[in-house]
Amino acid sequence: MKVMIVGSGGREHAIAYCVAKNDKVTEMYCLPGNAGIAEYAQCVPIGAMEFAKIIDFAKEKEIDLCIVGMDDPLVGGLVDELEAVGVRTFGPRKNAAILEGSKAFSKDLMKKYNIPTAGYENFTDPEAALAYLETAKFPIVLKADGLALGKGVLICQNLEEAKAGVQTIMMDKKFGDAGNEMVIEEFMTGREVSVLSFVDGKTIRTMTSAQDHKRAGDGDTGLNTGGMGTFSPSPFYTKEVEEFCEKYVYQATVDAMRAEGREFKGIIFFGLMLTDEGVKVLEYNARFGDPEAQVCLPRMKNDLIDVIEACIDGTLDQVELEFEDNAAVCVVLASAGYPLDYEKGLEITGLDEFDKHEGYYCFHAGTAFKDGKLVTSGGRVLGITAKGKDLKEARANAYKATEWAKFDNKYMRTDIGKAIDEA
Repeated sequence: MKVMIVGSGGREHAIAYCVAKNDKVTEMYCLPGNAGIAEYAQCVPIGAMEFAKIIDFAKEKEIDLCIVGMDDPLVGGLVDELEAVGVRTFGPRKNAAILEGSKAFSKDLMKKYNIPTAGYENFTDPEAALAYLETAKFPIVLKADGLALGKGVLICQNLEEAKAGVQTIMMDKKFGDAGNEMVIEEFMTGREVSVLSFVDGKTIRTMTSAQDHKRAGDGDTGLNTGGMGTFSPSPFYTKEVEEFCEKYVYQATVDAMRAEGREFKGIIFFGLMLTDEGVKVLEYNARFGDPEAQVCLPRMKNDLIDVIEACIDGTLDQVELEFEDNAAVCVVLASAGYPLDYEKGLEITGLDEFDKHEGYYCFHAGTAFKDGKLVTSGGRVLGITAKGKDLKEARANAYKATEWAKFDNKYMRTDIGKAIDEA
C-alpha cells in the first residue's frame, strides 16, 4: 500500500509514526512534511494548498490512500478533488469540512438540532455588530467566522475592547477573509476538554479525551497559539460527562450533518466546555487536533490504517477503539518570541536520546534539514510526548525529556498539565 499524508506539523508526524507500524504500507510520502517525518516518509516539497500538484503527484505515484491532516486543504475541498481522480482519501469533503470552516454554520447547526452550545448571534455587517454590543453582557467572545490558525477568537472584557475587536476582525481584516462574517458569543466559564472521534458518515467512535493549553505563557497568559502542550486523558471528562455527550452531542452532530446532506467522514474534534449549567460545545474541528494527536495516537491500541479504512468504507460500526490504560503529556518546545517574531535556522541536537527510551516521543513541528544539520524552521519546533502510568508520572517524564532536546532560544511553558493537580 502506498500512503500519502498532506501536512507538515507535529500532528502529521504522529500520523506518520502510526502509519509506519502497518505492515501493508510499502511506501509513504508526506507533502510537504518536515525533518522528523522524513524518518518514515519521503518528504516532497509540495504545499498543502497546491491542489493541482498534489493530484498530479498522487496519480504519478499511484497512491492507494491519502490522509489529509490540515484544516485549510480540507475546507478548500482537497478530498473532493482527490476522490474525483480515484484516490481513496481520508477526511471530510468540502461540504462537510464547513463544520470547522465556518463558525456561523456550526453555531446555526447546533441551534437547529438542539446541540448544547453558548448563546450567540452572527453578523456580516460591522455596524450591526457594534449596535448589538451596546446592549450585550460582558465579558463576551468575538470569533472570526473562517479559519484563522486558531487565533481568530477575542475575549472582550468591556464595550471598549469589543468595539476594538470588531474593528480588528471585520474592518481591518486582521484575519483576512475569515473576518467577513463574525460570531458574537456569550462568554462561558468552566473546564475545557477535547474529544477526538472517528466518523464514517453514520457511526461515530470517540477516542480518549485530552486538554490543550493555547496561551503562550505560564498561567494561561500571553497570546493565543496553535497549542503549547496537552495531556490525555482529562480527569474532568467523567463517566457522567461522557454519557451526556453520547446522548446529546456526538451522534447528534453526525446525524445533523447527514440530515443536512453533508455526510461527514473523517475526524470530528469536539471542543467541550464543562460549565455550571452542564456540558456545552465550544467548537468543532474537522481533523486531528495539534498537539492533541500527539497524546491520543500513541495511546491507541488499534491500527490507524484499519480504522481509517473503516471510516472510508462505512464499516466503523464493526470497530471498537481501544486505548492503553495510562496517560500521556506533550510539552511543546517553541522558539522564544512565538507566536510573533522568532529566529529560525538554529541547530537542534540531542534527539538520539529518544531512541533509547520506551514511551518517549519527539514529534517534529517546525524543523528542516540545512547543510546536513537539523534546524528550527517554525515557531512551534518540537512536541515532546511521554507516557506514564498516570498523568503526574507522564508529566514528570515529559518535562524530563524536554532536557534532551537542545537548541538556542528554546522556550516552553513550565505548567503544562497544571490542572492535573486540581482534579
